[in-house]
Amino acid sequence: MKKVLLVEDDTTVRENTAELLELANYEVITAANGIIGVEKAKKELPNIIVCDIMMPELDGYGVLETLSQSDVTKHIPFIFLTAKTERKDIRKGMEMGADDYLTKPFEEHELINAIESRLAKVAILKENSTQETDKETEAHQLKTLDHLKNYFTDNGDEHIYKSNEIIYDEGNNSNYIFLVYNGVVKTHRIDEQGKELITALHKEDDFFGFTSFTQTNHYRETATALENTTVFRLVKNNLKTILHHNHAVTLNLIDHLNDNVSEMKKQLLQMAYSSVRKKTATTILRFSEKIKRRPDEIIRISRSDLASVAGIATETFIRTLSSLKKDGLIDIEGRNIKVLDLENLRRVT
Repeated sequence: MKKVLLVEDDTTVRENTAELLELANYEVITAANGIIGVEKAKKELPNIIVCDIMMPELDGYGVLETLSQSDVTKHIPFIFLTAKTERKDIRKGMEMGADDYLTKPFEEHELINAIESRLAKVAILKENSTQETDKETEAHQLKTLDHLKNYFTDNGDEHIYKSNEIIYDEGNNSNYIFLVYNGVVKTHRIDEQGKELITALHKEDDFFGFTSFTQTNHYRETATALENTTVFRLVKNNLKTILHHNHAVTLNLIDHLNDNVSEMKKQLLQMAYSSVRKKTATTILRFSEKIKRRPDEIIRISRSDLASVAGIATETFIRTLSSLKKDGLIDIEGRNIKVLDLENLRRVT
């Protein structure tokens, strides 16, 4: 039961108002003047205060001013109930911090509605404050990379992209870090000759979109969904705060990014020194791992994307695919590629 402190010097008004509040299921504490009202407010700590303005010894303005200077009472909602109806009086009360201002005579529903709305506002603010505190506590208790991924899905913004839809363009402000929830994302750039170069593939549970944490800069590549894809994004500064407070997560993330760099180095070496057949076979295997859960499942991807990752011309890539099909290592039907002989495809030199 919510507790209301009613400060009113008129006995009849005080008793009648207290009765209607009790009938509305409120616990009512009454005070016959401002001084008593201040004492009872500090002692009882009511949920809300309804106070007359014109009272002897200490008027309503004095009550509000006194209570607003105390840490234990300054946040209690305060409603003026008075016969003073001039605009300057209402304005004075609101400027002092009153939450509402009702004039006498008043209707019963006006008072009840005013009280209910103020109590509801306090409850919402308290709930929001609790949620923010819980989020902050959660952000400071992450231990592993899996915890960080869960934080992304619980607190990040969810976005769904269709196949070939751009997630961000090269040159956009790098305000977010992304986590792939399902689907596949490619990051790519255009070289001086206008050729698209795929810089990385990101599957479920992969992060992407990393840039400097200390500088405001732009994405250096474009990110595009290769199929219908769901990602969660988190503001980069939020992630920076999380990493600052969770050193274990920071170290795990560094290891994760280091693995990505190692994979990119391996890809560059392959592009530089491997045979065309080896590049083609390895690229099919890489896409199989990224796009499907089993290497022998069908891959639906454009030849230009495959060739871009392999680092060879699309025409050369297509000819090599035909060669691998002839050897019985893969099957081709339109845009679809299916691995038939996984072990021998891995042994291609």
